[in-house]
Amino acid sequence: MDNATNAHHVDFQPEVLSPASMFSTQTVMLASFLVAVLFLSIFVVFIRRKTTARGDALLLVGPPDAGKTAILSTLVYKQTLPTHSSMQTNSAVVDLPSSGKVLRLIDIPGHPRIRDQFRDHMPDAKGIAFVVDASTISRNSAAVAEHLHQILHELTSLPPSQTPPALLVVAHKSDLLKATAQAAPDQLAINRVRTILERELEKRRASQANGVAVESLGEEGGESEMGGLECNGSEFRFANWEGGEVEFVGTSVSVSRAALLEDEKAVGDGGLAPLERWLEEHS
Repeated sequence: MDNATNAHHVDFQPEVLSPASMFSTQTVMLASFLVAVLFLSIFVVFIRRKTTARGDALLLVGPPDAGKTAILSTLVYKQTLPTHSSMQTNSAVVDLPSSGKVLRLIDIPGHPRIRDQFRDHMPDAKGIAFVVDASTISRNSAAVAEHLHQILHELTSLPPSQTPPALLVVAHKSDLLKATAQAAPDQLAINRVRTILERELEKRRASQANGVAVESLGEEGGESEMGGLECNGSEFRFANWEGGEVEFVGTSVSVSRAALLEDEKAVGDGGLAPLERWLEEHS
């Protein structure tokens, strides 16, 4: 009897299912797609937050006595106050009426020993305004070109992941130039500054190409190996600069005269109007 019972007894082994057999190929592909979309969404949100947290400043750079601090006071406080060569960084916030946005202005001293402080503010820079006294640039053209060379070098040395700030050359104090039948003072200032800077930067580029160390008027030593002057052409021209677009505006301010910047009609009447329009376009 026991043998008969044992004959009919079958050992039961529980079936173990592998994970692969529990999900179809379509299910696995769908799950993988959803995970990829989730990670991509998180990455996009992170990048957008990082972008909005940066690039909210305009750096005012350039040689001493070019008028940087006067520009800042006129834009921010609506009047131009008497100034002197600054030895420390000034910053303020300006409201852009057309766009309704807010922009930080950072005035970097132009003294050769401390002008490289602009590097500390590069991560926050939306734009760089290189301010030049158009009425005196012919007397200190080599020093002004060296200073601008430093800016160009820094812009071309940024990592590919960082969008470089927009670059503007401000031909300031254009009101000190006499208008001609062919051009207004602002355009004369632009033409003069562009021509002189291109000539001086070409000298520096040619010297480097020939293996000759260019003269440094700033900190001892380290500026002779600067790059940043590469051009698509035989001579240096801003229009052919490989580092990006360089724009020019002519500006002026009058000391102790109220700057009528609240009224949009007044903004279009010269003075700092070209600079303000550029700020609105790049805000």
